[in-house]
Amino acid sequence: MNTVNILPAKTDAEIHEIAALADEIWHQHFTPIIGEAQVNYMVDKFQSYPALRSQIKQDGYEYYQIHISHTFAGYIGIHQEEDALFLSKLYIKKDCRGQHLATEALNFLIRLCEERGLKKIWLTCNKYNAHTLKVYDHLGFVITDEQVADIGNGFVMDDYILTYEIR
Repeated sequence: MNTVNILPAKTDAEIHEIAALADEIWHQHFTPIIGEAQVNYMVDKFQSYPALRSQIKQDGYEYYQIHISHTFAGYIGIHQEEDALFLSKLYIKKDCRGQHLATEALNFLIRLCEERGLKKIWLTCNKYNAHTLKVYDHLGFVITDEQVADIGNGFVMDDYILTYEIR
């Protein structure tokens, strides 16, 4: 049986590892959905080492590495709000998918919300990211809204907003 560990990313080396994995996952998964130009722009703006470091230092984001056995398999990025947890990023490496890591991540986040007295987890997901939307539906997230956000350079994020209520 594989052991799953979700550990806070605290060091520069750990943040660099997340940025490298983000680059790999985003180019593999999102290029067919939004195109290479937008993937390059979004990785640089939101997933690069400088972007992640700024989110942590200036904006209060927290990052976690997901390990299965001894393999760095994915990462989580969150931001605590007044009564909710914004799940900014949950990405699993392609060859580690199908091993219930999203379920493990959600269980971790639910425990975190319970410890912090938060009532829900919410996220945004591209409307055309069909497989991921199915995963979130399976995990118990509900589409509660939609948004089109201008992210600059002529690009937009066309997303659903999904919410998971903490019971």
